[in-house]
Amino acid sequence: MTSTPLGLTVEEASLAYQGTPLFENLSLTLSPSSWCCLLGRSGCGKSSLLRLIAGLDTSKGAKVRLSDHAGNALPAQAFAWMAQQDALFPWLSVIENLLLGDRLQGQSKSSARRAEAIALLETLNLADKAEARPYVLSGGQRQRVALARTLMRPSPIVLMDEPFSAVDAITRYDLHQLATSLLSDRTVLMVTHDPGEALHLSDRILVLSPSGRLAPFDCGGPPKALSLSQRADAEQELITLLGHQ
Repeated sequence: MTSTPLGLTVEEASLAYQGTPLFENLSLTLSPSSWCCLLGRSGCGKSSLLRLIAGLDTSKGAKVRLSDHAGNALPAQAFAWMAQQDALFPWLSVIENLLLGDRLQGQSKSSARRAEAIALLETLNLADKAEARPYVLSGGQRQRVALARTLMRPSPIVLMDEPFSAVDAITRYDLHQLATSLLSDRTVLMVTHDPGEALHLSDRILVLSPSGRLAPFDCGGPPKALSLSQRADAEQELITLLGHQ
């Protein structure tokens, strides 16, 4: 369970790589319980921006100011992270991977938290894998476990770095359905290379250019609310836009 939904305001986000700026003084604002996708050409700094927001980049010259929709500072606990690779610990069982965050934070083992994890695995059709090691799972199952681990954190803001790119199209569709349902009360910022995925999942799309500029993509309304034909037109427009960057 999460607490009251929070929005996210990012200000003065700046980052350089080997002395060359990737981006400077970027800002963005996300409404509570919204889903925003971040697109851009490879190497433009999308994942770097996400890592900066998550507090994972502490290199010299990296800076950012973060607050919620009411202007309050956000602690590290406000963010949950889901990467492209599932990063499951191979020597731990599925249930142990889900409860690892509790252990790392010094929380004692709780039957209530274990029951919560089992219930989540049931929702994801993985209850029979609770005691299995990750190596026996398929790629799609491992990503569902990674999603479950993200959900086990009560963080109201979820940062996702191409979390569905390593699975096949059918599995990706299933993960989309699960993620939009299970994350409906959280604020999501997700990096993707796939315009179709962004249009299917998001309320809003932002495009980061190789020159370090961040701009909204206007497709005439919330992307995921478009009709199939409107979405097809918007996808082609996005592909053209990215191709000209």
